[in-house]
Amino acid sequence: MVLYLLLAAALVVVDQVVKAWVVAHLAVGETVAFLPGLALTHLQNDGAAFSMLRGQQRFFYLITVVSLIVVYWLWRDAGRSRFYKLALALILAGTIGNFIDRVRFGSVTDMFETTFMNFAIFNVADACLTVGVVMVVIYLLFIDGKGEKSR
Repeated sequence: MVLYLLLAAALVVVDQVVKAWVVAHLAVGETVAFLPGLALTHLQNDGAAFSMLRGQQRFFYLITVVSLIVVYWLWRDAGRSRFYKLALALILAGTIGNFIDRVRFGSVTDMFETTFMNFAIFNVADACLTVGVVMVVIYLLFIDGKGEKSR
């Protein structure tokens, strides 16, 4: 468990460092080319993905608490699956990374913009959440219980 918590903590640190760099070096709304197909665009988002539920900070605090309880509950049943535990660690990191921003600033700093398609501008925490949730779905649909004998 300690390894997964250290990974989650490291990802939270990476998320916060990237956000701090963007805030220090780019004006809100400023965009700079980063990699082919990816730009850095500094946004402050007080909503969820695609700015849904803007200004509903209390709701997001509640969702954070519920998410942390769910991750804890799922962790207890994770057994020996490293894949599942990694997914939960990613969700934990993403949840905490964005929660820190909401508490400190009342909004979340987003910066990664896909220039090859129209998609929400996101941050490291968002990427952790998305990958973690996809991994949990894969685990629950295709892996969980496959090692058990049928009755």
